[in-house]
Amino acid sequence: MPFSLAAWTDQEWAEGLFTTGSFNIESSIDGATFDDNDTQDGAAVLEFDLTGADNMAPDETVAAPFMLRLDDTTTYDATVALDTATADGVNAGALTYGIVQVDDIAACTPDATGTGTIVPAGTAMDSTEGATDFDLAAGADGEAGEAVTLCFQVASGADLEEGETTTANWQFVGTSVE
Repeated sequence: MPFSLAAWTDQEWAEGLFTTGSFNIESSIDGATFDDNDTQDGAAVLEFDLTGADNMAPDETVAAPFMLRLDDTTTYDATVALDTATADGVNAGALTYGIVQVDDIAACTPDATGTGTIVPAGTAMDSTEGATDFDLAAGADGEAGEAVTLCFQVASGADLEEGETTTANWQFVGTSVE
């Protein structure tokens, strides 16, 4: 009688789950309501001084706050850069701008010096030359990150033409960092 040997087999498996983090920047012009304004057509409309931007005169400066933060689902910090600046209208060449970081909305005035310069004063409206990156920190435990308040300061030159409208757009791009 022939003998047969039985062979035993057994197996083990391992599985890895890889979940991605989240990353989303949102903005506000009033510090209370934050939204995704992530297209040029859906840009947040900055509210410059009540007497200024709608009634600018030569050699005048107006200011408006713009806040950026990481939303409550974001799991990474960010470095933010001013990527694009555009200006369209007769007075585009007669206007310049600068951006300073300030402590809060109330500190955003035409003569604010802020806690850091993001764009030097006197920059052409369609330029990002000299722009400095800044950081945003993700919040903890499902909370939104601390907002950074930027103060846009727009100055008019002596050659400002009356009765004209100029539209400017600025695009900020955030990159996640670990």
